[in-house]
Amino acid sequence: MEKAGFEQSKVNLPLWLLAEVSYRCPLHCVYCYNPIDYASYGEEMSTEDWLRVLRQGRELGATQLGFSGGEPLMRSDLEILVAEARRLGYYSNLITSGVGLDERRIAAFKEGGLDHIQVSFQDSTREMNDFLSSTRTFDLKQKVARLVKKYDYPMVLNVVLHKLNIDHVQQILEMAEQLEAEYVELANTQYYGWAWLNRDKLLPSRDQLQRAEEITNNFRQHAANRMKIYFVVPDYYETRPKPCMSGWGAVFLCITADGVALPCHSARMLPGLNFPSVRDHDLRWIWHDSPAFNTYRGDAWMKEPCRSCPEKVKDYGGCRCQAYLMTGDAANADPVCDKSPLHGLVTDAVERAAKRERDSAKPQVKRAADALLFRDDANSLRLADANKQPSA
Repeated sequence: MEKAGFEQSKVNLPLWLLAEVSYRCPLHCVYCYNPIDYASYGEEMSTEDWLRVLRQGRELGATQLGFSGGEPLMRSDLEILVAEARRLGYYSNLITSGVGLDERRIAAFKEGGLDHIQVSFQDSTREMNDFLSSTRTFDLKQKVARLVKKYDYPMVLNVVLHKLNIDHVQQILEMAEQLEAEYVELANTQYYGWAWLNRDKLLPSRDQLQRAEEITNNFRQHAANRMKIYFVVPDYYETRPKPCMSGWGAVFLCITADGVALPCHSARMLPGLNFPSVRDHDLRWIWHDSPAFNTYRGDAWMKEPCRSCPEKVKDYGGCRCQAYLMTGDAANADPVCDKSPLHGLVTDAVERAAKRERDSAKPQVKRAADALLFRDDANSLRLADANKQPSA
C-alpha cells in the first residue's frame, strides 16, 4: 500500500520491539497507560506465538526488545522468551513492578541472557506507594531492588510523577541513592488510558513541576557521576508536542498480549483503524504494507496548521492519540502545540491544575480487571465513559 504523498521506500526499519506479553497485573495504578477496556480483549498469545514474533522482529531489523505488560512476570514462560531473545541477538529489557521476581527467576533470567531490568516504584513512602498501586508492595520492591544489584544488573529505577507524589522528589531521589541506583527515570504522567480518566486529579501545577525540576537539578550535582537522572516533563507544560515514538510507524513496534500490532502503546483506541494481528499476518507485511501502519506516515494526512508548518519534520504533528482524546479527531494538530487552534484545551487543563494544587482528593478510578467502576460525588456506582474528557 502507498498513500498519496508518501513513498514506501522511506519506511525505516523498526528498531524497538515492545512485547506486552500480558495485561494481567497485581497492581491497580491510577495512572496506568494500559487501555481501560483491556479486559474485553482476546486471549493472550501462546509461547509459540511469541517465539514466532521474536524471530520475525529480528528478521525485520529490530534490535531492542522490551518485555512489558501489565506485569510481564505474570507469564510463566517468560524465561523461555528471554533465552530466545538472547539467541536471536536482541538487547532485552524487563520492565516490571517487581511483583513475582524472586531469586529463582532472576537467576534464570541472568542465565538466559536478559540484559536489563527496570523496576518501578510508586513513591518513596510505603503509605503512598501502596495506596497508589492498591497493593502492599513497597517492602517487596525494596527486596527486588537488592536482588537486581546482587545479580549484577544496573539498578534502573522508574517513578511515575503526578500531583500526589511530585512534591516527594527529594525523598524519591534519596531512596534511589540508598538503593544504589545507577539510573533513575522521573517520568511525569502521560495522559492515556487510566491516567486520562484521572487527569484532573493527577496533573501537577506548574509551580509543583518547577520545584521538582529544581530539586532534581540540585540532586544531579550532589550525585555527580554516581547516578544518571532523567526528568521527563509532561507535554501539557510545553508549547510544542513531543515527536511521538519518533513518528508513526517509524522506529517503534508494539505487540499486545492478544497479538494486535500497534505503532504506539495507545493507538488501539483510535477509531476507524483496523490494526492487524500477528496471528493473521507476518510482521513484515504489518510494518510495511498494512493500511493502519501507513495511515499517519508522511504528511499527506495532515491538516493545517501542521501541513504548512516547517516544524512538522521535527514533531510529525505530535501525538495522534492525544489529538484524538482531546479534540475528537486523530488527524488534528496535537493541542499541546500553541499553533493549534485548540491549544486552549491544554491551557484550560493547566489552569485547573493550578487551582487544585491544594486539593487532597484521591483519584477515583483505579485499574481493574473486571469493570470500569468508580464512585461519583453521590457515592453511587456508575460506569465511566472511556472516551469522555475529564470534567472540570
